[in-house]
Amino acid sequence: MHAPSTSFTLTDWSRERLARTEAALSAWVVADAPAGLGEAMRYAVLDGGKRLRPLLVLAASEAVGGNEAAALRAACAVELIHAYSLVHDDMPCMDNDVLRRGKPTVHVKFGQARALLAGDALQALAFELLAPEDEGIPASVQATLCRLLARAAGHNGMAGGQAIDLASVGVALDEEQLRRMHRLKTGALLQGSVMMGAACGRPDATAARELERYGAAVGLAFQVVDDILDVTADSATLGKTAGKDAEQDKPTYVSLLGLERAQAHAKELLAQAFEALDACGLPDTRALRALARMVVERDN
Repeated sequence: MHAPSTSFTLTDWSRERLARTEAALSAWVVADAPAGLGEAMRYAVLDGGKRLRPLLVLAASEAVGGNEAAALRAACAVELIHAYSLVHDDMPCMDNDVLRRGKPTVHVKFGQARALLAGDALQALAFELLAPEDEGIPASVQATLCRLLARAAGHNGMAGGQAIDLASVGVALDEEQLRRMHRLKTGALLQGSVMMGAACGRPDATAARELERYGAAVGLAFQVVDDILDVTADSATLGKTAGKDAEQDKPTYVSLLGLERAQAHAKELLAQAFEALDACGLPDTRALRALARMVVERDN
């Protein structure tokens, strides 16, 4: 289905939604948690990041006419899960990184113990946000959102993908093995963001199926582009340490396919995302289309 003819820009669409998301995150991630924990949590979440996952939640919810209160809570919850994963991934026991979003990583600033607890607390808060008592969000929607987020973040999603990543240092993976790792480590939470947005409404079976296909394509494209940027961008542009994958001998799409083929694959995935939106039957998917293009064309 073609997008409506009225003008649309991602910048204009994003501005108000990002403002709402930032305000909600600032309100819900409180500063007064015990023993400086709140400070570390806020440092991990606020004032940084593209907020791609919240925007995917909100765009998918709007495309299906979803519950706005549920969508905002889902948008913030998925960002909290993403933030917690970065805190833990950056720690010495995993990627041992010192730069994230252009500033020192949480464990560098607050110490490893507080960083670990901040990640734990952010994960717990994510699910608390999805189950409010008094905002008119049906219990069935709350349960679905919790299930989708848990699945995307758990052993068959982000955590499982990170386990494969850590076990694959110095190991030659084939393309199918690399694709599986990326679909879990990065793609599952991005695809889950789309499906959480869709769960805030009532899409028909065709729309739900095609949104899931769109989310899978965008999720994998994001990691392919990340692999490309790790060798083509500098640390200042990325806001994190460039060249870490090669330095740590991690398998990537660039190391497996070469730069040109990896770039071509990212474009193929973008085309797949567009095909899914064309087939979904929803009247307005311009935001989802623009977000997919941003994922592939970004420079950080």
